[in-house]
Parts: sequence; structure tokens; C-alpha cells
Amino acid sequence: MCRRVAARRRAARGTGDAVLRGMAFRKRRSPVLFSAAAFVAAALARTAFRALRQLDLRGRVVVITGGSRGLGLLLAEEFGRHGARVAIAGRDAEALYRAEQRLQALGVEVHAAACDLGDRAAAEAFIDGVARAFGRIDVLVNNAGVIQVAPMQDLRVEELDEAMRSNFWSAVYTTLRALPHLRRHGRAARIVNVVSIGGRVAVPHLLGYNASKFAMMGFSESVQAELTHGGARGPRVTTVIPGPMRTGSIYNAAFGGSPQHEFGWFGLASSLPIATIDARRAARRVVAAAREGRAEVKLGLSSHLLSWAHGIAPQATVRLMGLINALLPAPGGGEGTTKGRDLRTPAQGSVLLRLSNEAARRNNEAPPAAAR
Repeated sequence: MCRRVAARRRAARGTGDAVLRGMAFRKRRSPVLFSAAAFVAAALARTAFRALRQLDLRGRVVVITGGSRGLGLLLAEEFGRHGARVAIAGRDAEALYRAEQRLQALGVEVHAAACDLGDRAAAEAFIDGVARAFGRIDVLVNNAGVIQVAPMQDLRVEELDEAMRSNFWSAVYTTLRALPHLRRHGRAARIVNVVSIGGRVAVPHLLGYNASKFAMMGFSESVQAELTHGGARGPRVTTVIPGPMRTGSIYNAAFGGSPQHEFGWFGLASSLPIATIDARRAARRVVAAAREGRAEVKLGLSSHLLSWAHGIAPQATVRLMGLINALLPAPGGGEGTTKGRDLRTPAQGSVLLRLSNEAARRNNEAPPAAAR
């Protein structure tokens, strides 16, 4: 009898100990579960909030500078896919005509104008023409620009001036002219400035490009501060910071110094599958960021890594760029620059440039016959 009572007491103590251990485990586990649940809830709330404030693009008028090829053309297609009416501008009349026909074949209502937006009068006339053609402007995408690849010693002042005109002043002229139209729609309007990682980190042999993109970065963030903060109810501004993209634009970039060698390294850097981002994917992300009114979007692994490195160690990043410069072609003493499509170099047909060559054919960049 006594043995049975003792056994029951031991069993009760064991059960009690198990209950206490379970309660202690649940106490230890509850903060982890709570944190995980809070994280998931916050992520879902953020996604829902973004979805609620997404701009409906149906019937909206989107102006895209540099819209005849490359990223600009893909942006026009993506905005059109969402039901927007699109206006594009470019300097190459033939490329612009091909882009217009391509967009119309997709069912996009399009207005196209061949002009040099680095000229103030031409830029203002383009914006005025869009307003007359469509009656409104809802979104402005500043994407126009040029790329010159050469050592500093082989660039002329005229080429640096061209980079500032095409990459920076074109955005200033179009933005200031379009602002009265955009302000009518308040927070439902958008300004999207396609800058570059070259506007955060100065990459060697891209002096004019870097300088103009740094200027555009300052312009974009200044406009954002004045239009969307401190009680302002103006258009939302999105600054886009892409790393190298596979657009095929290497054939419309200009190369100086030793053009064939400069084309070789720049073409390879624009074609590597991990270090670069697919241009169509980039276009989708830009349109999504614009619809949500996001302040900034980085595109590609290179953009994230270089932005992070420059943010925490700016001088170390500059020294790293100096080491990269030592690996690039030496100054060639040449006069002027040559477009990539006008060069004749074995690199154009290399398997290493396959992704860029395919992108050039898809994106109206017109590669030379050697690369087809």
C-alpha cells in the first residue's frame, strides 16, 4: 500500500515537472514567435499599403526622354502595358521611328518627337507639344543621356559639355517645363530621374558621365525635398540608381583614347550576367517604384554593393577605383570619340558580349553586322 502511494506521488511530481518545463519552454519560445509574427505582419502591412497607394496608369500620360531605344524604350513598353499613353523623344530620327512603330504595334498610344533635349528651346517645345497632343502630363521620366568612355586626358572640354547637356541639363529643362502640368495632379503625379551608380561612385574612364550624373543626383534629391516633404503636396519624385545594365547601349556609347581597348573592357563590364541587370527586369522595377511613389530604387547587385561601400568608407572606395583605373587602357592620345557601332573590333563578335549583343538587337540599339 505504501509502495503504491509513493509511486503515485513520484508520478505526480514527474507530471508537474513536465508541465513546468513545458511552461518554461513556451515562455522562452514566445518572444521568438512574437518577433516573427510582428515581422510578418509588418511586411504584409507594408505590401498592402504599397498596393493601396499604387498609381493607376490607365489613361495617364507618361513622358520618357531617351525613349527610342534601350531602357527608355522598355520603359515605354512597360508603362504602355499598364494602359498609359506615352510620349517619347530621341535624337536619332530613324531609331525613334522604329520605336514608335513598335509601340503602336503593341497597342500603345504614342507621341514621338525627334529633338535634342540638351537644347533648352527644343526641350520646352517637346513638353509643350506633349501637352497639346494629350491635354495633360502625369509622369515625367528623365532617362536621356550619353556615355563617353575614355581616360581623362583623351576627353575634350566639348565632350564634357555634351555629357552635361545630355545627361543633366535635359532633365532640368524638361522637369521645369513640365512642373506646372504635373502640379495639377498633386501627389498623383510622378517625376522619375534615372541617374546611375556613376552618380554615387566615380568609375574611372567615365569622367563626363560621372560628373553629369552626380549633378543629376543632386538635382533629383533637391526637387524631391522641395516637392514632397515639409508639408508640400507636389509630385512624388523617384531617384533610380542602376548599376550596369544589359541594354545593348555599348553600341551607342562613345569611345576615345584607344577606342577598341576601351570598348573591350566596357563591353565586358556591361555584359557579365551577375554584375549586370537585365534591362527588361530593370524597366519593370522602375515602373513599379514609380507607381508606388518610392523615393529611391537601386537596380542590380553592383549598385547596392558600391552604394554601401561608398556610404561607410568613401575614401577607401575612391582608392579602390584608383586601383581599377590602373588596370584599364592607358591614354591613347587620340582626338575625339567614336561610337561603338562605328568601331570594327573582334570584341564585338565575342561570346563574352553575347548578352549585350542580344540586348542590342531586342532594344533597338542597332549593333554592327559583326555582332549580329
